[in-house]
Amino acid sequence: MAEVADGPPAEPQARRVVYCGVCSLPPEYCEFGGTVKKCEEWLKNNHPDMHQRLYSEEALNASLSTLSVTARERAAKDAAKKEAKAALAETRDAERKAASKVQIKRVERNKRKFVTVVTGLEVHGLDNKKIAKDLGKKFATGSSVTKSPAGAEEITVQGDVSEDLYDWLVEVHGKEIPEENIELVEDKKKKGGS
Repeated sequence: MAEVADGPPAEPQARRVVYCGVCSLPPEYCEFGGTVKKCEEWLKNNHPDMHQRLYSEEALNASLSTLSVTARERAAKDAAKKEAKAALAETRDAERKAASKVQIKRVERNKRKFVTVVTGLEVHGLDNKKIAKDLGKKFATGSSVTKSPAGAEEITVQGDVSEDLYDWLVEVHGKEIPEENIELVEDKKKKGGS
């Protein structure tokens, strides 16, 4: 028979879990992401006690001693592959950002009415809805996110604010978008035929 404790049941204690600032996994699982070296550096700078517990010589030797020689070699190959794949993805993303253009078009609606259309912001990691809201406040006009005929999202701002918008993008989001990647385009509506 089981013995019954005399006192009230103990309250469960909440655990404080640390998440990696690089890969957002708990540090015990960073090895399964592709950025092991960066994760280890982050852990060493932000949580030295946990780094010592996970990456000290004794901890590494203890975990390696349980693996066979072939498993060790395979683990080393897998880690190298994951790291190379992550580095390749990072360089590909940087190249894509460098090659992509943000277009600011001034489109004539009718007679002397214009709208300004901005495309290509999402490639640089900017949120179109937030930018549209900021532009609406900045220029005191209507601003919305719409789908283009090509299927991409674009921001439509009422009025001819293309040059002011260019200056604002360079000033506020100059870190994310290089100035040479922003281009102004004027798109005129074709007049009905004669």
